[in-house]
Amino acid sequence: MVLFVNFAAKLHKMIEKLHAIKERFEDVGQLIVQPDVVSDMKQYSKLNKEYKDLEKIVNRFDAYQNVRTNIASAKEMLKTEKDEDFRDMAKQELDTLEKQEKELEEELKVMLIPKDPDDDKNVIMEIRAGAGGDEAAIFAGDLYRMYERYIDNKGWRKDLISLSEASSGGFKEIVFSVEGDDVYAHLKFESGVHRVQRVPVTESQGRVHTSAASVAVLPEVDDVDVHLDMKDVKKDTFRSSGAGGQHVNKTESAVRLTHLPSGLVVECQDGRSQHKNFDKAVQVLRSRLYDIELKKQEAEIAGARKSLVGSADRSDKIRTYNYPQGRVTDHRIGYSVHNLPTVMDGSIDDFVENLRIAENADKLQEGTSVS
Repeated sequence: MVLFVNFAAKLHKMIEKLHAIKERFEDVGQLIVQPDVVSDMKQYSKLNKEYKDLEKIVNRFDAYQNVRTNIASAKEMLKTEKDEDFRDMAKQELDTLEKQEKELEEELKVMLIPKDPDDDKNVIMEIRAGAGGDEAAIFAGDLYRMYERYIDNKGWRKDLISLSEASSGGFKEIVFSVEGDDVYAHLKFESGVHRVQRVPVTESQGRVHTSAASVAVLPEVDDVDVHLDMKDVKKDTFRSSGAGGQHVNKTESAVRLTHLPSGLVVECQDGRSQHKNFDKAVQVLRSRLYDIELKKQEAEIAGARKSLVGSADRSDKIRTYNYPQGRVTDHRIGYSVHNLPTVMDGSIDDFVENLRIAENADKLQEGTSVS
């Protein structure tokens, strides 16, 4: 009886919240046609995005309410109908409707989980070779190509910021930005240590080696997201050592910024314009400072409860790419696939989706335990 009361109370609370969302959806629908809003592109874009996000929830809520109305009608028919054929039809319909009701309830629960406020942001990605010498740098290059193909498949835009090539191939470090729809929502789970197990091209004995590369995914931030006092930043210029031809190498177009309070150092040497390189470097510095604050908050939350996915320490290995067995395993959720070549060709949606499901399940569990 207590369980039923708790369930009824939670259901009532959920429906109240959905009614409030529907009201807000209708309000936003009125706002986005107002002349003063239409003339303000920034406000219009923000409200238009909110309208589209709310519309998805409202459509499922309408379907849910329709199912509940039909359930009530089927139950009423069972109470009043005497004809057995009609009663059988009503029972079958009721079974189908109640199944749909449960499915829609679960769907709406997930849709009501608060979104990560950074999910719709663009990102800055950093890939660095770790333990494993030349093979680690080659693997860092493989990861870069994997993400490059994934980004192309999504129709996003990639912009190189800086790179440091390794003598044997691949990269010691490569930094680039990614722009598009909900980029951070899809790429945030890639942060961490990626491990590869394979026979390096430099290995004469045919032995399998283990190497690693780290990936950092930082949400891009604006001035309002993090305070960056340029008085605390030391700027140096130098000649680029990366790609770009003779012009870049002859002029001091590359920029190095040092954030004195934190000791963070950022370099940008991709463009020929020192001004553009400076702007990119400032953006990377803001994102790194924001990420530090974000990790502090997550550490505080982790002190109260251990998150399944979101608060994983970046020093932990998150995924292993086993070439001899053709297997890729994500250690956070214990999920493996046996199509390594396809994954390395940019097909990582399977991992992204399963990690998002795991995160949502964790958030739902957290909400249940708090209730």
